[in-house]
Formats: sequence, C-alpha cells, structure tokens
Amino acid sequence: MDNLRSLDLNLLVTLDVLLAEQNVTRAAQRLHFSQPAVSVHLAKLRDLLGDPLLLPGPRGMRPTARAEALRAPLREALAALSKAVAPADPFDPASADRTWRIAATDYTESTVVLPMLGDLRAVAPNTRLALVEMAPALMTKQAEQGDIDLAFHTTDGSPEGLRRRTLFTERYVLVGRREHPKLRRRPTLKQFCELEHVMVSQSGGFQAGTDEVLAGLGHARRVVLSVPHFLIARAAVAASDLVAMAPERLVRNDPALQIVTAPIDVPGFEISMLWHERVHRDPAHQWLRERIANAV
Repeated sequence: MDNLRSLDLNLLVTLDVLLAEQNVTRAAQRLHFSQPAVSVHLAKLRDLLGDPLLLPGPRGMRPTARAEALRAPLREALAALSKAVAPADPFDPASADRTWRIAATDYTESTVVLPMLGDLRAVAPNTRLALVEMAPALMTKQAEQGDIDLAFHTTDGSPEGLRRRTLFTERYVLVGRREHPKLRRRPTLKQFCELEHVMVSQSGGFQAGTDEVLAGLGHARRVVLSVPHFLIARAAVAASDLVAMAPERLVRNDPALQIVTAPIDVPGFEISMLWHERVHRDPAHQWLRERIANAV
C-alpha cells in the first residue's frame, strides 16, 4: 500500500472484527452491518492488501498467514486511533503533576497570582508554577509554541491572536505611608500637586495618565522619582514621605500604607487573562482559568 490517503478506515475496523470472529455472519452482527455489506468490505480488503485474508474452513473461516501477521498490529493501531480521537479525560487536579508557565508583571503577580496560589497548592499539590517575564511583543508566539500557558495583560494593548477573558477593572488611589503628616485628610488639588510623587514608567518617564488629567485642569504635580515596577514604587512610598497614584488592589491590604481619596479622578484599566486557541478546550487549562477567575 503506497498511500494511506485513499484508505477507508471502516475497512480496517471490519477486518479487525472478521479476524476476531472468523465468521461473516457474526461479524456483521457485531458491526451492525448486513452480511452482504461485510462481504463487500472483505472483497475490498482482499483487493487492497493483495491477499485472500480469510479462507473457507470447516467451522467458519481460517485466516491466512498475512491475516495472522496483521492481527496484533491492526488491533494496536485501532486502539491507538480510538484513544487519539476519544474525548479528553476530565482533569484531576489531585493527581496532576504538570508545570504551568504564566507570563506576568510584578503587578499581576501580586494581584492575580498570589490570590490564587494558596488554592492551587491545596487542590493541585503536585503541580508546579513558573512565572516568566512579560514580553508583550513575543506573547502570541510564546503562547502558540507552548512556551507559556497563560498571560495577564491590560485589556487595552493586548496582543492580537489570543483568546481573552476580563478578570477585573482596576482604579487608581492616592497612597502614602501610614501616619503621613500631609495625608491626615483628603488633600486639595493644590496640596496634591505640591506633594512629592513617585510614578511607574518602564522608560523612566515622568508623565502618565495622572499628569494628563492635571494638565487638563491647568495644574502639574511634582514627580521626583520614576521607577519601572509597581512593587518598588510601593516600597518607596512605605519608606518615605513620597506619595503615589497606585492601583488600589496593589496597596489596599498593606498595613504600612494608607489610602486617601485623591482630588482628581484618573482613568483606571482592565486586566485580562490571555491564552492561545490551541489550549482553549483543554480540560486542564479550562480548570486553571476558572480557578484564577474565581480567585480574583
């Protein structure tokens, strides 16, 4: 047989049953075919394989040497094919031993990963979790190739070509250290602008959404420190008299900080969970995505 493309797999199923039953009538009953239909299949198989396969005998039919040689590998091949096309087994977290790879920033590590980590360890104790550096330009390719299972990213600016589920909407709040002398009450707009601010910028810039809102009101604030990550900004605020407009989820449970209502409203952002189509229907991935969504 030079090419499998023209092969009808139903013929191989028929051959497997014929070799087991060695009787056309019984084979037809097992296959829920008519006896003439099984005879037609047998004729096609003989022509395809160039061998009689089954010969008349005193008690039914006797397999030829070629048919005997085919029996075991044919059974194994059909079993493997049946397993390959069968529905995926339900995911059992208690026995799973897989490794998850998630791309996240320091912000989503704190606000998405940490809230679900205890649950993950309790329910799926043999799994492992690897957090990898976020690389938005490479994210789609990484997900397609299986280098990452999931990623967390702002909805705006999310890479194309990935499935997406919104996890939550974040808002900005004014935050300073506990007992900050100038945050005993809500500051006026003038007082807000006079405070020394820290902000987050990957490029080391000193302008962000807060500054755009202030510019629209004819004001400007004093940004004295620009850092690339939210966690260092939070640490700087806790250890000094600097203040920050920070995502609420990042600071609301920090006992070293206090949140004060800002005199301006700064647009927040959505955080989404991203994954590739190739794992969209995978039971394990579906389970993980639901655990994350429920945790946040």
